[in-house]
Amino acid sequence: MHETVYENRLGFTDALVSMGAHIQLYRDCLGGTPCRFGQRNFRHSAVISGPAKLHAADLVIPDLRGGFSHLIAALAAEGTSRVYGVDLIDRGYSDFDTKLAALGAQAERVAEAA
Repeated sequence: MHETVYENRLGFTDALVSMGAHIQLYRDCLGGTPCRFGQRNFRHSAVISGPAKLHAADLVIPDLRGGFSHLIAALAAEGTSRVYGVDLIDRGYSDFDTKLAALGAQAERVAEAA
């Protein structure tokens, strides 16, 4: 995967790696297409190997796109994960709880302590 738009887009992958995903980040432009980040110090390319057996974790949603990947990983992982900051996903995807449930997802919202 080669990110060419946002220099820190792949920051969300650390949480996925902690769950057991096999992701390696690179500063080089992978795939033979140089981009504006190629001469800078940003990890903007990734190699994802799999399948990988994911395990449950406590996750904090960092942003909309990365957060949805955290949510999908939590649903695919063995065990029970807790995902915090789901309100960020609420703002970007309408009625996603119902849509995930229709796909067979087992998720429950629990009020966070103040």
